[in-house]
Amino acid sequence: MENTNKKKKGRTKKAGKKVKIIPLGGLEQIGMNITAFEYDDSIMVVDCGLAFPSDDMLGIDLVIPDITYLKDNYLKVKGFCITHGHEDHIGALPYILKQLNVPVYGTRLTCALIEKKLKEHQIDDTAKLNIVKYGDTVGLGDFKVEFVKTNHSIADAASLAIFTPAGTIFHTGDFKVDYTPVFGDPADLGRMAEIGKAGCLAMLSDSTNATRAGFTMSERTVGKTFDLIFAEHRDSRIIVATFASNVDRVQQIINTAYKYDRKVVVEGRSMVNVIGTAAELGYIDIPEGTLIDIDHLKDYPQEKTVIITTGSQGESMAALSRMASSIHRKVEIVPEDVVIMSSTPIPGNEKAVSKVINELSMKGAEVIFQDTHVSGHACQEEIKLMYSLLKPKFALPVHGEYRHLMAGKCLAEAVGIPSENVLIMSSGDVVELSEDSCKIAGHVEAGGVFVDGLGVGDVGNIVLRDRQSLSQNGIIIVAMSLEHGTNRLLSGPDIVSRGFVYVRESTDLMNEASAVVREAVADCLHARITDWSKIKNVVRDSLSEFLWKRMKRNPVILPIIMEIH
Repeated sequence: MENTNKKKKGRTKKAGKKVKIIPLGGLEQIGMNITAFEYDDSIMVVDCGLAFPSDDMLGIDLVIPDITYLKDNYLKVKGFCITHGHEDHIGALPYILKQLNVPVYGTRLTCALIEKKLKEHQIDDTAKLNIVKYGDTVGLGDFKVEFVKTNHSIADAASLAIFTPAGTIFHTGDFKVDYTPVFGDPADLGRMAEIGKAGCLAMLSDSTNATRAGFTMSERTVGKTFDLIFAEHRDSRIIVATFASNVDRVQQIINTAYKYDRKVVVEGRSMVNVIGTAAELGYIDIPEGTLIDIDHLKDYPQEKTVIITTGSQGESMAALSRMASSIHRKVEIVPEDVVIMSSTPIPGNEKAVSKVINELSMKGAEVIFQDTHVSGHACQEEIKLMYSLLKPKFALPVHGEYRHLMAGKCLAEAVGIPSENVLIMSSGDVVELSEDSCKIAGHVEAGGVFVDGLGVGDVGNIVLRDRQSLSQNGIIIVAMSLEHGTNRLLSGPDIVSRGFVYVRESTDLMNEASAVVREAVADCLHARITDWSKIKNVVRDSLSEFLWKRMKRNPVILPIIMEIH
């Protein structure tokens, strides 16, 4: 009897309490993961990642989330909890902490990788980084957050159990279920089952691989493939391209190289950074004398060396791309080389990866990409396992494009969660979650802020549109001098063109364009138009109409007027 009373009390304690879930990024795309959880005067944020620019973002280096909502509620923000150390989860922190300096919590390797970034941005002294162990609970205002051990393609990944006044929310982070990880322990499925037994209100599940059937293979299976490749190619230098952050993959390459008595070179800035940090913390074990500096590569026979490099996604400035296009200063691809592509192209990168593979093949290298990679994300059966362990009342698929989220929704329904209890969110949605309901109750400003060089947010859609227009149509500059007071044309118009036509071969066109501009200025004079901005508009419109009729092209036209006294 006492038990039911307790249950009733517990129910009334939580009844009517609403917690808000606000994804500010990471939905409808791969990358830029950041989600805010809010209750009364407390906001805690999970992850703070960046996205890499798409092809139409000309000149943009990276994209970070718009945190206007967090800045508007600055006093409520209690801290960031970071699930793991990948760029799409930590990359925006240096930019965001400059605007919003709140505590950051993460596991050991995650914090070490964040600290390296903060040092580059010279804010490591002011930032408040806190290392958390698995099983530890962090108090953030009205929230308590427990870090639960999970597996991913980087060590020290965590799922988060977020205890709120409305109930427990479980955030899987990026995860897979690996029973035989290369480093550390398997995921703590026992603790997840306990959280499920105690009652889980909602689960936010990684959906990146929700379209793939079955289970994700263990990271160790790649080690076996490496062993076979090394055994078959004893007379060739081996170059392995993989993600810099995949420490377990690098460990397996080093183990295999050591077994076959080869020296290892680590090449690529991000690779050197991550491996250096992992080695300092003991997350990677490099046998004495195995690692050599790239400058000593020439001191060893080629067949006794292995190069581990960045560039598995075809990035133009990464080490492998530079080797493929013969602009790498220290490594030249030779016909005997064997190149292992140890990753799958991220959606959108397929063309760039194909280009690098073709360039390597033209140089006579053998390129291997079968069975040399396993994903760090859960396939359908592991996602179902999560739902079975946690038994959440509500399901909110996260991390992925729309098709991935839809597949995640189908999986939740397949394990028995009613369709009305599965919600697909969009970035900026405000989801209200209570014991009895889960619905979208509003929308806040969310989206991407462009980083270009040292400028953050100074390039917007208008500037991008101009860049696209310039890249597609070129530019024409019209310079002329007008007399002060009378606006009579004294000299010009001089027409300069870039990216439109080759001027030397288009003399007739340029002469006709000059005549059109002269006529437009004369019309303004005749109509007694003295306002320069109006004169510029008339010139722009007349020239634009002429060029369209003549060439069916629409260049950017920039009139410049100088006044002569």
